[in-house]
Amino acid sequence: MLASSPTQLLADHVRHSLGSGPFLQPGGWTHMGAVICDVSFQPRCNYERTLRPRLLHLQLSWADARTVRGFQRRLVTEDLAVAMKFNHAQKVATAHAITDLLAADGVDTREDLYAWLDHQANRAALRAVKGVGPKSVDYIGNLVGRSHVAVDVHLRAFAVDAGVPDLPYAQLRAVYEEAAALLGHDKGGLEHAVWWYKSKAT
Repeated sequence: MLASSPTQLLADHVRHSLGSGPFLQPGGWTHMGAVICDVSFQPRCNYERTLRPRLLHLQLSWADARTVRGFQRRLVTEDLAVAMKFNHAQKVATAHAITDLLAADGVDTREDLYAWLDHQANRAALRAVKGVGPKSVDYIGNLVGRSHVAVDVHLRAFAVDAGVPDLPYAQLRAVYEEAAALLGHDKGGLEHAVWWYKSKAT
């Protein structure tokens, strides 16, 4: 008897654990300061308890940071660590570096960033920012309405539960994408459903 492929194992576990869906993508943000801070501050952070409330507050307190240029102007005169109530020098530095990269490339709005991420060279430039890994590049796309699988610890744990062997990032992302296609789900929607399921279990 042939062993099931990683894609089939994952698809079976999705059906068993999450049902048949539909799995909807989260909306992300239209406020570019929130987009940049989300991707910069989220690694190793409890999202719902720690980060999301701070992002909601940032949108209200820095309403003029809806665009990258507006956010960049704020960063010149104000302390992001204070605004986010999050004292982590590297995360703050990552947010500044992403802002400068996007501003230099003329990326100002959610729609601009959505289109900018179409180009592999731009994704590589983002990946070159200290603190930005492959997961963050996929994740920032989801924050502006694209549909990616951003493989984090929750998605890895779910794959382990399914019996999928430990795989490098790109290979496991491909397994998730193939499972989404096999089941007829939006890949970003499936990613979020798995993330939510595992984050609630921890």
